[in-house]
Amino acid sequence: MGTHNTSDGRTIKSLERGFEIIETLVGLEGARLTDVSTAVGLSASTTHTYLQTLIETGYVRRVGDRYELSLRFLQQGGRVRQSVDVYDVARPEVDRLARETNEVASLGIEEDGQRVLIYKSEGNNAIYDNAPTGEYTNMHWSALGKALLSRYSRAELEAIVDEYGLEAQTDRTITDVETLRAELEQIRGRGYSIENEERRVGIRSVGVPIVTDDDDVIGALSISGPKNRINDAWIEETAVPLLRNAANIVEVKYVHN
Repeated sequence: MGTHNTSDGRTIKSLERGFEIIETLVGLEGARLTDVSTAVGLSASTTHTYLQTLIETGYVRRVGDRYELSLRFLQQGGRVRQSVDVYDVARPEVDRLARETNEVASLGIEEDGQRVLIYKSEGNNAIYDNAPTGEYTNMHWSALGKALLSRYSRAELEAIVDEYGLEAQTDRTITDVETLRAELEQIRGRGYSIENEERRVGIRSVGVPIVTDDDDVIGALSISGPKNRINDAWIEETAVPLLRNAANIVEVKYVHN
């Protein structure tokens, strides 16, 4: 499990401010100077200096009176994703799962105690639920996250809960640690997780962990779709066998890659 970075108090405030402005532009999907300065609590002149610096480094661009992130982030994100070993070996299997089920198939990993969606593929009948590649979410919201958590120790689970809590995303999200522990024990026993509208209303998902011979969990695979199609019978008869086969192929290729 990755560990959340902690600070010893020695930080560069201007660098922190720069990333706060970047995250503000992400959240606002681009914004005018006054909107950014209000959001970060800086004067317009100081905010303009930060934005101009980001423009000169190539990470922000100005379109009319709005500031937007540039595609340089896509370039760097692509390089980072390529460095994740499981990505290369799992990508063909995710594509195959999407083709065979006509739903959304995904690959997720854990980083700093959160689930990161690093690749997804959409089948012909897939219902797109607006989860972008690279998205970070709380682990307990999703089938991917719960599949990963099912392989973690009690201490590792408690560290994640202490860091992020058990915030509700929908009225079906697990918000009690004892309930979460009981579900993770059930997932360990049957070998797969179910997301039952816990992240998006109307969306269900089923996931399996990807585990090495050394019992290290290196990722998880999932299939997602509308709740009327991702029903319990379909999960057991179709999705789980496909996911287990795909995970087994990834595990073998990962070892011999």
